[in-house]
Amino acid sequence: MMIAATALALAIVTQEQVALRAAPRDSAQQQAQLWQGDSLEVRGEKGDFLQVWDHRRERGGYIRTSQVRQMEMTPADAPQMLAVMKFVRDTPGQEALGIGYAAAFLKAASAEQIGPEAFDALGTMADRLARRASNSRGDKARDAQTAAQLEVAAAYGIGMTSFEREGRVQICYDGAAFRRVLAMQQSAPLLRARAALALTRHECVSPDLTPTQRATLDAWRVEVLGRVDTAKLPEHVKNRIFMRRAGVLASIAYQQQRRGEAPQETANRAIENLAAINKSELTEDDSTSYSDAATRAGVVRWAASDAARAVSTLSVTTRPGQPGETCVQLVEAKQKAPLFERCTYGFVYPASAAPNPQHTMLALAVQTLDTWRELWLFRKGEDGWYLDVIPPSANGPDIGYIDFAGWVPGGKQMLTAREVRVDGRYKRSFELMNLDSLQVERWADKPESLTPFYRWQDPAWKRMTLSLR
Repeated sequence: MMIAATALALAIVTQEQVALRAAPRDSAQQQAQLWQGDSLEVRGEKGDFLQVWDHRRERGGYIRTSQVRQMEMTPADAPQMLAVMKFVRDTPGQEALGIGYAAAFLKAASAEQIGPEAFDALGTMADRLARRASNSRGDKARDAQTAAQLEVAAAYGIGMTSFEREGRVQICYDGAAFRRVLAMQQSAPLLRARAALALTRHECVSPDLTPTQRATLDAWRVEVLGRVDTAKLPEHVKNRIFMRRAGVLASIAYQQQRRGEAPQETANRAIENLAAINKSELTEDDSTSYSDAATRAGVVRWAASDAARAVSTLSVTTRPGQPGETCVQLVEAKQKAPLFERCTYGFVYPASAAPNPQHTMLALAVQTLDTWRELWLFRKGEDGWYLDVIPPSANGPDIGYIDFAGWVPGGKQMLTAREVRVDGRYKRSFELMNLDSLQVERWADKPESLTPFYRWQDPAWKRMTLSLR
């Protein structure tokens, strides 16, 4: 009797902007506007309408039977709900509906019926909804629909976090369902990989974290990625794990440097994961992720080696400055006092120091953020030495680096290589730079397309750079 009384106790709204009426007719007053995925308690039926109660809004009314899907909340009906979840999981725009089905499934299914696939589907839909909410394009109708679906998801207990990044709001799923996937012993390797990738997204790392919080989070991210058995994954998914590991390890290497720890092993692991990527199996969708991973690893590539260039009479030394500062001193073997000094809160790579043959210039790599490395150019002028800082991009710190790649005979030009993200797109360029104006005279997307690179590229740069991958 109990089962019969509750067999049709739940209905899920299947359409957008559905009216909840005060009476069972279309002309009746609208009590509320319902959205796809909303769940209602069914209390009766009259003609083509169901009498329902909306617990989220705490009001009752009538809704057309054709606008909802009624559920029999019994274990026997659970497989049908799971089948709908699997279908909707890969259907963009249907996330709220899928989350509603997931909630109904978890309520109706027995403990034996609830496996990792259900949580994988739930997490995938919640994560895709958060991505859609973050990528607003100014379409008011679409934004209103997304906001309504976020409210529906929140009513089911789906947690979202939000913070400001680059002038816009970034919304991220908190990953509770994916954590369950990782915790379940029966989870297949592919499900574990999808969960790990969703939980470790770079864009979902809040810029407001303190250094200690960021270090803790990145240590957890690399641990999560380490739980994935890549040997049992398809090649394209394996590539995604390697790319994510490379990016996270690059961040950890920078944090180790800031704490005064040796970053060499971690930076080398980042480069090894980048090298493990099977480029022949990269999909078109992964091209941006590959550029991102390579750029992040490229930023810390000097941390992977302690090998210095050939000994020269012109070099740099470092000393501690104010708390958190490193002071760079330009020194010459014949001079006791430093020729020039500049302090920075970034991390200095003394091994990267490259003087020109005339000893009137010196290039130095300085990493100011975990994803940003600049080129410092010391130059000797009529009034003594001075410093020019050349950033990877004029658009402000984002993701990128610029490498010194060689001196061109004559002392008027320099070779540089850079990778940078500009407006969401990655650009890799090999450049001939005018040293008087610091403007790029010529550039190419491949070094062999620029004659000076073929003739004058620096051997140390060619041996260590990741831009020639």
